[in-house]
Amino acid sequence: MKFKPKYLVIPVLIVIGYFLLSYIFPKYTGMYIFFVLLFLGDLYLWSSLRKKVFSYQAWLKIAVSFVYWLPLLMVAGMMIAALFVPYINWDDVFRTYWLGFILVFYTAKILPILFLLLADFVRVVERMFILTKKEGRTQVQEERKAISRSRFLQYLGFLSGGLVLGTMFVGMFKWVYQFKVFKETIKLPNLPKDFGGFKIVQISDMHLGSWTLRKPLEQAVEMINKMDADIVLFTGDLVNYATKEAFRFEEILKRIKASKGIFAILGNHDYGDYVQWSSVEAKQENMDELYAFFDRVGWKLLNNENHIFKSSSGNLALIGVENWGANPRFPKLGDIDKALEGTEKSDAKILMTHDPTHWEKVIIPEGYDIGLSLSGHTHGFQFGIEIPGIKWSPAKWMYKNWAGLYRDETSGNYLYVNRGIGSIGYPGRIGILPEITLIELI
Repeated sequence: MKFKPKYLVIPVLIVIGYFLLSYIFPKYTGMYIFFVLLFLGDLYLWSSLRKKVFSYQAWLKIAVSFVYWLPLLMVAGMMIAALFVPYINWDDVFRTYWLGFILVFYTAKILPILFLLLADFVRVVERMFILTKKEGRTQVQEERKAISRSRFLQYLGFLSGGLVLGTMFVGMFKWVYQFKVFKETIKLPNLPKDFGGFKIVQISDMHLGSWTLRKPLEQAVEMINKMDADIVLFTGDLVNYATKEAFRFEEILKRIKASKGIFAILGNHDYGDYVQWSSVEAKQENMDELYAFFDRVGWKLLNNENHIFKSSSGNLALIGVENWGANPRFPKLGDIDKALEGTEKSDAKILMTHDPTHWEKVIIPEGYDIGLSLSGHTHGFQFGIEIPGIKWSPAKWMYKNWAGLYRDETSGNYLYVNRGIGSIGYPGRIGILPEITLIELI
């Protein structure tokens, strides 16, 4: 059999894609196998559609082919453009929608691919039975039935893909800014009586680079201020890639008010690890800009530090650590022992730690006496079901504690995981709405 150079095209493209991804988005190279499988699934689905498409008129054939391969063209365009204009220098709104549309269209293709695989499996199995059990006219009739059955599965796949596409667009343009307030009353042992009724508003995972409008954030700030909190706590991930994403929202964030202050910690995205910087100095400059931004908006950043609230009946310590995540992809900069220095005489302690795996892997196993920990990070996967009696999201496959209130049975200490007020990757929400948390201590 004579070798044909065209057989090298796809492997060469896959190799080139890997090197481009490792240069532009080094943190995502571990997911490359998933991208390759998705691309191969794309080819597989196209093989099913191609015969029908090629029977169309020339102009319609070109139009349908272009629309089908548009997401892949957008991926290629993004990679090539990023070589000339760094991704962090793109307009935030343009970048958000560009990546969002890619994710929406590829996600909508997943179900048709799965149904097509099932249809082909059914066709193969039934034809095996036909060949062994039927002959002549009966065989032809059975084949027609089998083909009809497989076509039904294909059509079901196309219909489900359309429903997914429509739902994801609603999630992008409506539910992503449909803020939901979650309220919890938590009894902390040894809480000084002067802090009874102490109100905490928690927000997390703002990801300002994904916000396409200013007005929804203004509405969120109004909701926060109406809660008349003693303190507002932000548990990390202010931006997606670089500090400059936050600049256009500076005046809005300055409006957040709390009688005893606003406090913040860093999340994994705040360190600038998700882009390729021109130099070490450029990355450090980005961090310096972030520290200056927190100062300007009046939020006290706790980097492995604490703040003591004092009263005549006792003290309440607020502790903040840098990011610590169990996943090797995330930085382990949180130093809980350093953060606790000076809190020895505090009667009750509250910890802000971005990633909930820190509570699961360090705080609880090592017996730290911290009554309440507050985290974010998971976003609740931005997709799931939360109705009375049912709480489910793919996030549960990655995180033991992924949304809401948890309690360790041995120590009695609490963890609250905020679902995030922003979004990243897919700029939308389906089922898991953006969250503002109101916690009252008793």
